[in-house]
Amino acid sequence: MDKKALFLKCVTFTAAVHRMTNELTKNAKSDSITPVQYNILEYITICQPVTPSEISDCQHLSMPNTSRELKKLSEKNLIEKINDAKDRRKQYIRLSKEGEIMMNEAFAFIESRFLDRIQNATKEDLVEIDRALDLLQTKLFY
Repeated sequence: MDKKALFLKCVTFTAAVHRMTNELTKNAKSDSITPVQYNILEYITICQPVTPSEISDCQHLSMPNTSRELKKLSEKNLIEKINDAKDRRKQYIRLSKEGEIMMNEAFAFIESRFLDRIQNATKEDLVEIDRALDLLQTKLFY
């Protein structure tokens, strides 16, 4: 297999994923938070508990910007900070109850759009999509 062609196919696929993500998540976030804050909350939702450094790395934010956004999310009672019992310098971040409610509402909205998108898929299509997602997750997006 031509690896250059495979790379270009991957770039095209990634762009399509970004486009679909934008379509699915458009208007999903609460008006009380910024898009950056929503992205942080989405990451925390999927990976919690996480450290500020992990958030910074994943969201491509500097540590000062990450700290500022986490402070704002904490002031809005959307996240909780937990100190590591073994290393008191280390903090973990997780959603608060209010944060869980907000993200559950956002994910329900996104799920509704996703279900609309796959409404005409056959059972076989859904099995194939499921297998393809598993394969991509294990072989490429690990």
